[in-house]
Amino acid sequence: METKLSWISRYLTAWILIAMAGGIILGIAFPGLPAFLDSVQIENVSLPIAIGLIWMMYPPLAGVKYEELSKMKSQGKALSASIIQNWFIGPVLMFALAWIFLPDLPHYRIGLILIGLARCIAMVLVWNKLAGGDNDLCAVLVAMNSLFQVALYSVLAYVFITVISTWIGGVGAGAIVNISIWQVAYAVFIYLGIPFIAGIITRFALLQKKGKEWYDNVFMEKLGPTALIGLLFTIIVMFSLKGKNIVELPMDVFRIAIPLLVYFILMFFVSFFMSHKLGFSYPQSTTLAFTAASNNFELAIAVAVAVFGLGSGEAFAAVVGPLIEVPVMLGLVHVAGRIGSKWFNRNGIPIK
Repeated sequence: METKLSWISRYLTAWILIAMAGGIILGIAFPGLPAFLDSVQIENVSLPIAIGLIWMMYPPLAGVKYEELSKMKSQGKALSASIIQNWFIGPVLMFALAWIFLPDLPHYRIGLILIGLARCIAMVLVWNKLAGGDNDLCAVLVAMNSLFQVALYSVLAYVFITVISTWIGGVGAGAIVNISIWQVAYAVFIYLGIPFIAGIITRFALLQKKGKEWYDNVFMEKLGPTALIGLLFTIIVMFSLKGKNIVELPMDVFRIAIPLLVYFILMFFVSFFMSHKLGFSYPQSTTLAFTAASNNFELAIAVAVAVFGLGSGEAFAAVVGPLIEVPVMLGLVHVAGRIGSKWFNRNGIPIK
């Protein structure tokens, strides 16, 4: 059966652009709006934004099939490849591209690094289904990445942003990007830990009460799209703070978009080629490639906003992430099919 995107997912890039424009218009039309939103705060983040950030993380985490982790033993080779692709190649590649393309824009550079560290746990399920990937393997990898992000995100952010950036850019770069590991850890706990725990509780409680069929096909069908609504709400408020910077916006987006575009394409082809050479089938290779090339932009936005502020360049760069990722991933769905017809036989076995 052909898998189709929901209407809100299909036009996500358009919705993000509309949300950006709407936020800018609101910021210009109502200059007092940012002050109003900041009037009720929780740990230096406005309460409406905090709710939006947590909510956009909750649905995808409630949809993770944690029970599929029991299959990890039978997927050892694929898990090992995925760990290398997601937690070594991906972060290092994004870090390198951020420094190559944005050496003079540290705030945007940090935003890109945050995106590179946030491994995909939501939209990859969509890309994987559309491209004919291995759904069971994808569920296991998503569950694994969820656990890894809770454990590793704050540590890796500190290492890449504070420690290694200082080695490359000197003391000046260190002063610009110096963040406490506890700042990131706290943000990760609030915006990933809380929805992560809520997602686990929701899934296992409702699975026991209503069953897997109802949970996946009824409950998640209704809950899942609300994450994108939370994302768009957050974008509107963020860009309401940037109404005065509209003239600078196009060039900023362009400069951020270039390394993102290079990253998504390189990660996809490197991971696909690596998986093919390791002898994985087409469905497995497709799943590994999309898992490695996609990113959890919700987490990157949440951490950027919590640590650097709503109006920061880091948060702005994080928002540009899905604007570029969504159309690129849709294009790569078709590319995967073309690669599959040349690199694999009719049974999905690699052609040597």
